[in-house]
Amino acid sequence: MFIGEYKHSVDAKGRVAIPAKFRLQLEEGAIVVRWVGGQAAIFPRPAFEALAERLKSLPLANEQARDVSAFLFSSAFELERDGQGRVVLPSAIRDWAGLGNEAVIVGAGERVDIWAPDRWAAKGFASPAAFASAFNSLEL
Repeated sequence: MFIGEYKHSVDAKGRVAIPAKFRLQLEEGAIVVRWVGGQAAIFPRPAFEALAERLKSLPLANEQARDVSAFLFSSAFELERDGQGRVVLPSAIRDWAGLGNEAVIVGAGERVDIWAPDRWAAKGFASPAAFASAFNSLEL
């Protein structure tokens, strides 16, 4: 499980360091995609393959399913780490996520989210009461 929040720089080549605590969970490979909240998401290969299987099980006649699948797979890129634990985020991913020279790397359970700092700040809850209200609405 990916947990925690980290701030890292993004260099001119689009490289960003993956936190050491996340690297071990990505040893089997990692896929980065444009994700639903306007951020980039890194999935361990097995988790991405499970998502791909769920998408493949949707009816071919469902136009929305076809569009989502095409969008997701067209933006999927395999990641390779360099010796310093950095990965190159393709420009299409950086553009989608609004990334400049800084990124917030967030553990999101089965995946790692990479947010532009301003977008991540906008996602936050204004108060503990707002968080409690949202949490309670999920009926967990």
